[in-house]
Amino acid sequence: MRQINVGIVGTGWCGGIRAVASAASPWVKELHIAESNEERLKEVAAQTRPVTATTDYRRLIDSPSIEAVMISTTPEGTHYPFAKEAMLAGKHVFLEKPIALELSEADDLIQLSREKKLLFTIGYSQRFNPKFAYVKRSLEDGTIGEPVSALVSRHITRNLGKKISGRVRLSPAAMEATHDIDFVLWCLAPRKPIRVYAQEVAKIMKSQYNAPDCVWIVVTMDDGTVFTIGAGWVLPPAYPNFSSTWIEFVGTEGAVMVDDTHRDVYVTSIKDGIRFPMSTMPGEKVNHVYAGPMEAETLHFLECVATGATPRTDAWNGVRVVATLEAAQQSLDKGGLQVGVAAADRERDPRGRHAG
Repeated sequence: MRQINVGIVGTGWCGGIRAVASAASPWVKELHIAESNEERLKEVAAQTRPVTATTDYRRLIDSPSIEAVMISTTPEGTHYPFAKEAMLAGKHVFLEKPIALELSEADDLIQLSREKKLLFTIGYSQRFNPKFAYVKRSLEDGTIGEPVSALVSRHITRNLGKKISGRVRLSPAAMEATHDIDFVLWCLAPRKPIRVYAQEVAKIMKSQYNAPDCVWIVVTMDDGTVFTIGAGWVLPPAYPNFSSTWIEFVGTEGAVMVDDTHRDVYVTSIKDGIRFPMSTMPGEKVNHVYAGPMEAETLHFLECVATGATPRTDAWNGVRVVATLEAAQQSLDKGGLQVGVAAADRERDPRGRHAG
């Protein structure tokens, strides 16, 4: 088994999970971490015992011994420049969603990865959620026939919404619906999005964060299939978990529904009241097991770098999501008019990389 040296840039919530998973992976020879928050850096270093623990991410980028980096930084505007630096240094890159804030930036990263023959994948962890994977299989094996429509409704709590909207001027569409747009496009591939219509509501977050409370997006595919994505971040603070998701996929021969509201396990105590402890998005350790998709996604990327396999989520998927989100924003800017999707006519080369 070939082992690799990997660097984690940003070890907050998601990056910390990836660092812990990498430290325990047989694919990893050396782990290196970078985090600007010194207290968090010490905490993750104590958990993972990396070879390098630094507040300067460029030490990882410049290190010739590090073969791949995972970029889990905030704010999201850092994704494009950090990924570009890593690729220019010859590193394979795993990048948290979104791939970039602009479609042109995403194109630039994909072109660079092709030129340098680097693996480049985006962190759409819900593809590694067993419930979501079951929906994909139900379409692939014909259980529900040809797809007719789909609905994904995702809402997170107000406290988490304020934390996210306070650090970056993006809507819940760009920050939360991005997972679900990727998921539905994955399920419906090779169909392409061609038209988008969007509406938003701004009653709670507008005054303090200049952000909408929720966004609803309707996407039409080139075969006529339609899907709707709803994303919001104003569930009351008392909601006993930070996320609630519901999925419906309807086909010509049946339908599949997914309750991902995390209500299957609950704890009640005098101190905290009722809580739903098993979030699974992105997940958490429960003693000797891991609940959630992010560990499996991390290990998949490490295995691909070590073996040369193609990642399950190549960067082209991220381009389609950004193009769809850009179209949704254009629809909102135009008062809800339906608009086309810029990347609908692009294709990928046989290796799954961008060719348009």
